[in-house]
Amino acid sequence: MLRFYVFAFLLFLYAPILLLPVFAFNSGTVIAFPLDGFTLDWFAELWTNAELHRALGNSLMVAGASSVLSVLLGLAAARANVRYRFPGKAAALGLVMLPLVLPEIIVATSLLVVVVRFFGWSLSLWTVVAAHVLISTPFAIAILNASFQALDPALEEAAIDLGETRASTFRLITLPLIMPGIVAALLICFTISLDEFIIAFFLTGSDTTLPVYIWSLLRFPKLLPVIMALGTILVLVSVLILTLAEWNRRRGIARMGGKDTGGFL
Repeated sequence: MLRFYVFAFLLFLYAPILLLPVFAFNSGTVIAFPLDGFTLDWFAELWTNAELHRALGNSLMVAGASSVLSVLLGLAAARANVRYRFPGKAAALGLVMLPLVLPEIIVATSLLVVVVRFFGWSLSLWTVVAAHVLISTPFAIAILNASFQALDPALEEAAIDLGETRASTFRLITLPLIMPGIVAALLICFTISLDEFIIAFFLTGSDTTLPVYIWSLLRFPKLLPVIMALGTILVLVSVLILTLAEWNRRRGIARMGGKDTGGFL
């Protein structure tokens, strides 16, 4: 029964994703069986859509900026969490990790009120970047925590005893050893930001991101096959990025001789 439950659960979870490429290559505009025929026209249309290209460029900018900022903040937080003891550390880390359990609709509404009503800022891609940093930083901390825990503190102590400063020790010893974790955190944060819709929908201005643009296409039934083609590409890219991040994370743990306590895949 347990095996049947697991199989049914996975089928329910992934069947809609598996149907994306089926209808993406279907020549008909109606998303239903039986299929009309095979075509590549929907993928070709993706290359000629200027609005889609702008939305993709906006999403790449937001994902790139937010992932870099999230990893920098996560690096500092993970370092403080693993290497130092100070009053209120558990409470501070709990507050930082809180966005992991908060519903995104609550976070989006709260940020919209704060940005517009209290600060009086206009909505733009930079407000989306700030919001994505908020939700991506906990993921970066979780990944970098494992990297710092797998790092032997004796390596840093030996470098300091041999005359290196703390800054040079971090740059020459610590940073290269945890680099696989940093790359994994960058890839995960990039994927989270690239796929995020609810917060981007509330906080974006006139420049829409790719998920918001896809949502706007749903109002036009004839464009649904284009969405299927775009969704197929996004799924493949997301799986590739997550696989690369997990491989990089495991390589980093193996390099430092640590024990793998579980990852993304």
